[in-house]
Amino acid sequence: MEVVGVISNGNGGGGGGGGIEMFLREKGVDEKCINEMLSRCKRLRGVERESAAQNWSYFKTTLGIPDRKLPSLVFKCPKLLALDLHHQILPTARCLLALASKPTDLTSAITKFPPILSHSVQHKLCPLLAFFESLGVPPTKVGKILLLNPRLITYSIHSKLSLVVDFLAKTIGLNKDGMIAALLLKNPFILGYSVQRRLRPTFDFLKSIGLTDSHIQRVALNFPQLLCRDVDKILKPNFAFLKECGFRDAHIVALVTGYPPILIKSIRNSLAPRIQFLVEVMGRQIDEVAEYPDFFRHGLKKRLELRQRILKQNNIVCSLSEMLDGNHNKFATKFGLIKI
Repeated sequence: MEVVGVISNGNGGGGGGGGIEMFLREKGVDEKCINEMLSRCKRLRGVERESAAQNWSYFKTTLGIPDRKLPSLVFKCPKLLALDLHHQILPTARCLLALASKPTDLTSAITKFPPILSHSVQHKLCPLLAFFESLGVPPTKVGKILLLNPRLITYSIHSKLSLVVDFLAKTIGLNKDGMIAALLLKNPFILGYSVQRRLRPTFDFLKSIGLTDSHIQRVALNFPQLLCRDVDKILKPNFAFLKECGFRDAHIVALVTGYPPILIKSIRNSLAPRIQFLVEVMGRQIDEVAEYPDFFRHGLKKRLELRQRILKQNNIVCSLSEMLDGNHNKFATKFGLIKI
């Protein structure tokens, strides 16, 4: 929904809500959004104009929320204008600011998920921080997890977060010190997914195509995003494409273990063009890629086509790893090329 629109100059709205309504109009929030905000947050009608202005100024001046984003922010969470600045917003903001590596991290988190400011330090933030530290996340890194995925503050530790952690530890086998902490620092969004509807089906699929427990542990630690993808919509189509290209099961296991994004990359824009280039232009066999899965990591134009052209011009034959590892200077030095 568009939040900033035509600013009404009428006197609409009556009763106790007139002050806050006029304030929102002056700030550029259109009439339809104002009505929706009042409907969603009953407390808003009783907010004094001066109190709302004080909160608004704090969001802008101290927290660094740009003017153009403030109407959208309060539309998403009208409660922010109704909370007491000194007793509710300030303690939470100061706690979050202490966790941020830089102030803009907090600004970004609030912009993504404004309700983060509405939660209690004592009842939500402190238990959540203690939970992460119990998993081995260093105190200096806890803020990274929370500010990257501020919705975490809304999840129940008992009925949501602990279930995901138990799955990672007991089913996937990430039970050594620091493993789960390392995974969460790479991808804190995994905590938002359902074990039964997303994580377990993905785990079962990876097992079904031949990955062992140790393979899946390696994938989870190196590229946890894979565990969060939909099996039917993404993983199975990519697996079917690799089979159609002629990769055997053992090849696919090597590819997924060595380069997990291969199961989520776009077939049309990423996988197909690279395989076509490998076979038709480079004249290589697909099993070479199974020995060097990082082939799919490299850019088609900037690396694959460029280096293939140089090798061909100089009649150089080499493996894919010899061709693609290292920057251009190392490549030139390796093959005695003065200029690329």
